[in-house]
Amino acid sequence: MLRTESIASGLPVLPGQPTGVPWPTENWDRTEPRPSDPQAFDRLTHEIFDLEGPQGVTYALLVVKNGQLIYERYDHGANAFYLQYSWSMAKSMVHALAGILVEQGRLDLYAPVDVPEWQDDDRRHITLDQLLRMSSGLAFQEDYVDGAVSDVIPMLMFDGRHDTGAFAASKPLVHEPGSYWYYSSGTTNIICRLLKQVVGEGASGMLRFMNDELWEPIGVRTATPKFDTAGTFIGSSFLMAIPQDFARFGLLYLRGGRWDGKQILTRDWVDYARSPTFHSADDCYGAHWWMNPGNPHQFYCGGFDGQRILCDPDRDVIVVRLGRTPVDEFPYVGDRIYELVDLL
Repeated sequence: MLRTESIASGLPVLPGQPTGVPWPTENWDRTEPRPSDPQAFDRLTHEIFDLEGPQGVTYALLVVKNGQLIYERYDHGANAFYLQYSWSMAKSMVHALAGILVEQGRLDLYAPVDVPEWQDDDRRHITLDQLLRMSSGLAFQEDYVDGAVSDVIPMLMFDGRHDTGAFAASKPLVHEPGSYWYYSSGTTNIICRLLKQVVGEGASGMLRFMNDELWEPIGVRTATPKFDTAGTFIGSSFLMAIPQDFARFGLLYLRGGRWDGKQILTRDWVDYARSPTFHSADDCYGAHWWMNPGNPHQFYCGGFDGQRILCDPDRDVIVVRLGRTPVDEFPYVGDRIYELVDLL
């Protein structure tokens, strides 16, 4: 179970679904955007899609306000039914799956995780909490730049691709667990291997669990996860869905885990996700969710090439941006998204 006293205080209250606005289990209720500065809103949305700028290609941009879809645009061959890559946004979905098992009493957040490779050394003390907070202390080089030393590329594409969890679990301990924050896709795949063990029946059991406990209750019909040869969901990186389904996932968290009268995730579990573990001028991270370091009230799923599901509880806004942006240029797009939210 989650110890609520460990959750950081001062978090903004998460808004409920407004009266009279239907839950988008089947279809999104729509209304027109009412930005404080319509011209600035139009300029920013244009810049996000502008091919002449440095931000690369944007395939989809959706804005949800007060539970209603107020803006939706697609470009470069994409449309509302075009499956998009999550990349590391899938990590936040792994947080949801882990939370369901913790609430069911099938996982203990604070107990050492059951990883066979770790039983005879100090790695045996690593907990699920430390993995979710990217504070396991395990060695892992998270680098996507050509020519750089990387662990994530071999894990996903080469030596580790058949058993991503085992590849990551084989890494040595370089820091005391819980003492050092470092973003690592490997830790997510260790969690996914653990989830597979708990749920049982391999990839088919995991897929059924995901659909029954998470996706179907909130109307997500297109979530398409990728599994490795060992049957582990590659939750660090690989899930596809239509943009509206990504927005539904964001709404679940913005509503504190509640959906149309049913508590899918506990509110404490959502608060746990958005409680900072690490905070610097450039990054702010909770438990498999990011926060805007300039405004930690905003929390988001982030992925390679600028994928984002941004949740702003103060304004009751969600922004979904999907595309392909050079890593060095993403701050340009990210800043435009933050400016867009400020107008709503």
